[in-house]
Amino acid sequence: MSDGEKQYSEFKDRLGKSGTDRLGLMTSFMFEDDPKRLSFTFARYKFASKMLAGYDKVVEIGCGDGVATRVVRQATNSVVAIDFDPTFIEDAQGAMSEKWPIDFRVHDILQEPVSGGPFDGAFSFDVMEHIPESDEDAYMANIAASLGDHGVAIIGMPSLESQPYASALSKEGHVNCKPQEELRACLERHFHTVFTFGMNDEVLHTGYARMAHYNIALAVSPKR
Repeated sequence: MSDGEKQYSEFKDRLGKSGTDRLGLMTSFMFEDDPKRLSFTFARYKFASKMLAGYDKVVEIGCGDGVATRVVRQATNSVVAIDFDPTFIEDAQGAMSEKWPIDFRVHDILQEPVSGGPFDGAFSFDVMEHIPESDEDAYMANIAASLGDHGVAIIGMPSLESQPYASALSKEGHVNCKPQEELRACLERHFHTVFTFGMNDEVLHTGYARMAHYNIALAVSPKR
């Protein structure tokens, strides 16, 4: 019986030595519940990786299980990834690859900036909609305070307009979804320059904001 094509031998050798990587808690659930959502998530992280490519020190705010964080780590020299939930951090640490080391930490960004800075860049996806509006300036101020004078922050969240079409599970905990112009206004209180984009599925665009399912803001140079 043939052992298959030669180009696949490296995959098989790796499987025999170390087994396959496992998905984290959140990513495994998405893969089981709605597999296409993984493509949306990874597209957002790919955008961040392109914007932050070559940066020395980067921090992620709200990393969850940390699976997609590796996409940004691939393009940068180092990543600190924080989450306030110890269960996610423990899961992320247990699944981390030696090839792509990431410093996973338990930290609440509402309380204080991330230690170890100043960082060159920060990114935070699917976090701000879970933060009450009364706390959003603390969230943004502590991200800005974690960055250097010319630091870049990338913030992504579901649009307010998307919520009538979101699943019950997706909407659970969403207390602060915004239209794109309100997301921009929030970041402009903390950064000198802000660019906003819409996103539908995997496609990032500058089209009509009210038709965007997801919004991403890229902010540059924190206000001191």
